[in-house]
Amino acid sequence: VSAERPPDAVHSLFPFIDTFGQYIHADWPNKTHAVEDLTAQRTTELDELTTWRGAKSWDKYGGWKTGPLLLGTGFFRTAKFHEKWWLVDPDGRLFFSNGIDCIWAGETTPLDGRATWFQDFPGSQPDYKEFLSNSDSQWGHYLDTKPACYDFAGANLKRKYGAGWSGDFAEITQQRLRSWGLNTIGNWSDPTICAKQRTPYVAAVHFASKPLEGTKGYWGRFRDVFDPDFGRQLRSSVADQASATANDPWCMGYFIDNEIGWGSEISLALATLDSPPYQAAKQVLVADLMAKYHAIEKLNGVWGTTYKSWGDIIESRETPDKTRAHDDLLAFYKHTARQYFKLCREAVRKTAPNHLYLGCRFAGSNPAVVETAARFCDVLSYNIYRRSVADFKLPANVDVPVLIGEFHFGATDRGQFYPGLVRVKDQAERAVAYKGFVTDALRHPNIVGCHWFSYRDEPTTGRTLDGENYQNGFVDVADTPYTETIQAAREIGYHLYE
Repeated sequence: VSAERPPDAVHSLFPFIDTFGQYIHADWPNKTHAVEDLTAQRTTELDELTTWRGAKSWDKYGGWKTGPLLLGTGFFRTAKFHEKWWLVDPDGRLFFSNGIDCIWAGETTPLDGRATWFQDFPGSQPDYKEFLSNSDSQWGHYLDTKPACYDFAGANLKRKYGAGWSGDFAEITQQRLRSWGLNTIGNWSDPTICAKQRTPYVAAVHFASKPLEGTKGYWGRFRDVFDPDFGRQLRSSVADQASATANDPWCMGYFIDNEIGWGSEISLALATLDSPPYQAAKQVLVADLMAKYHAIEKLNGVWGTTYKSWGDIIESRETPDKTRAHDDLLAFYKHTARQYFKLCREAVRKTAPNHLYLGCRFAGSNPAVVETAARFCDVLSYNIYRRSVADFKLPANVDVPVLIGEFHFGATDRGQFYPGLVRVKDQAERAVAYKGFVTDALRHPNIVGCHWFSYRDEPTTGRTLDGENYQNGFVDVADTPYTETIQAAREIGYHLYE
């Protein structure tokens, strides 16, 4: 609170979120002011979706109906055609995966400690109490708690579509994707919408197993891939996910994990040395060293260490000279990566042999892990938040298909407080940035698709999971499409292949 904004002015800001979950103290185009706006927007959009039905050059999957015909296997596969990597749809048509993530009916925001924030709070009304809940938080103010939460987006869908809002949302979403020039339901999306067999989709596998104790990571510790628990949990989770998707030709394939911490090309080896003696990975590391050096004295001569026995390494948690030990640390890092990707590939092949293994969605990587992943993944996946992928490069000896699992652009001109990971000036500039990114992806010889994150803006007051409040949606909290972005998507999507 500064002299320019005394306490009374601050107090006058409350409440600052309206009954629809929007910022009160600003106005903007297409802002929802009343329930009648929602129903009017529904009618207007239905007329628009009737006019814009989708690209005429697409087949039922969204592949290039009027383009080259390759071998159709009944499932998605990859192929290199005229020096460019492609996905190939079940009917044998070239397919570029132009998608969008997080297609769900809603998302919650915390309520605890925020009683003065909300005006005409819908959770107090009997018809909208169903959108109250308690949810887990992994980061921020509500870390490790289960605060009371509210789903404004869900409440708005019920206001807009009525008692059958859930089914109506699923139906209009399918219409929207085709109309908007999008042919893929991306990661983190509602399985019931994916299962309708109207739009191709990706599936995701997540699981917990024993951690590698010496690691840290934004989304948690790297796991000990040499512990039998890793393989057991992996196989169980893949089998569970594939039980509903393994025979579905509309399922493109499986991501396993998301943005795990690969670090530098020796980081996991250093973390293994920093782990306790009982760590399975540490025992494998020492076994690798024993197989190479045979005598501890030879290792000491290379590393400059004074271990008296191989047991000393097991017990020690000290870091050796990184330069002298580099080659051995790199070798074990590659061994770890090889074990990880090998087990993941085997799990997919055993349970869903017709589907693609889409990798781990790199947020950070290094040549060692990329080179290893390329040996086992059908497609490498990256989450890339920058203006362009025109200069994206794989290591010189790697030539494989790549899928961009996440990208977005956002602005603060429509009531959201934070633009997301790549800021633009306004919605007009966001549309330009979107077209540029997808165009660059289409022209890249390795990239076979890109998926926008995400379908809807995150809650203005932050999502429960971690507090993120990005303006990153194709629609806002009231289910109103951003017209500039939608038009840009159509301009690209309707002419993807041409």
